[in-house]
Amino acid sequence: MDRRKLILLFGALFVAAIAAFMARSLLVGSPAPETQAAAQPVGPKVLVATRAMPVGTIVTADSFRYQPWPAEMISDAYLVEGAAGGIDITKLPGTVVRHAITAGEPITQGSLVAPGDRGFLAAALGPGMRAVTIPVSGLTGVAGFVFPGDRVDLVLTQDVQGVAIENSTNRPLKVSETIIRNLRVLATDQRTTPAVDEAGNTVATGYQLVTLETTPRIAEKITVAQTIGTISLSLRSLSDSSSDLEEAIASGAIKVPANADPEEEERILRSMAQRPTDGKSSFSTGGDVSRFQRRSIPPQTAPEKTQMEQKAEEAAKGPVVNVARGNNSTTVSFGGR
Repeated sequence: MDRRKLILLFGALFVAAIAAFMARSLLVGSPAPETQAAAQPVGPKVLVATRAMPVGTIVTADSFRYQPWPAEMISDAYLVEGAAGGIDITKLPGTVVRHAITAGEPITQGSLVAPGDRGFLAAALGPGMRAVTIPVSGLTGVAGFVFPGDRVDLVLTQDVQGVAIENSTNRPLKVSETIIRNLRVLATDQRTTPAVDEAGNTVATGYQLVTLETTPRIAEKITVAQTIGTISLSLRSLSDSSSDLEEAIASGAIKVPANADPEEEERILRSMAQRPTDGKSSFSTGGDVSRFQRRSIPPQTAPEKTQMEQKAEEAAKGPVVNVARGNNSTTVSFGGR
């Protein structure tokens, strides 16, 4: 091979080596290109429910939140963040759901009713339920620590009168009996939301009336109970409804369809857990508290007749004749006029 071809071959190899070195330097030394995500345009936000809220649900601060929503799918009835003429969401807690709202569904202006609005109390009632108001005091109303939304039992205290018997005294039987369980408090006086101080903390206040959610049958019983004795409120724990529900399921009092899906099963159980009950009741007598009180019901006899009642009975008998036969005397009545 001549000298010229060797020079050209070595020159080509040298250039190729330099090109390979430069390419390697670019790949190793240069940082990997950063990929920047394209900025997503932020659309309007509408108020949506954070959980399912059936009719009559009292809205709380954690029941709603703002969520981005496609602009082309926004309705005029939606509550849009920052919209002109929009409502103050700080006033939503304490309102009541008028139409059922599912989780994630936008809250419309007509789906809620505020305290003082027409139909507020009717919207707060569950299907088939009634509202009954009873008088309370600081003693019978748990010192004002019962708030709208709480659940209570009703305790009836009364005296069972008796008559004096041999070697006994005419003392009534003192009885206290739990007559109704698991009633929802709708309002205290005319307040449907708990009172709060300047810092937003719930405070106990005195009130004289409590409005409760009941069934029609229980409403009748409460009305009669007010004429019998004194009704007191007994505040229930939040866990009591769950334990009562489990007991009802175990006893077979509540039956869930075998083909029910989880959502339907939860709805059935939630509905049953929120219903008041007037079945088996517990009671205590004076004898359970003090050895000097009665433990059993005093003997009951017919009350003595008044002088006027005796004269009325004699007038109704009409004229009478005493018939004597030897030592025996018989009174015969000829009937009234």
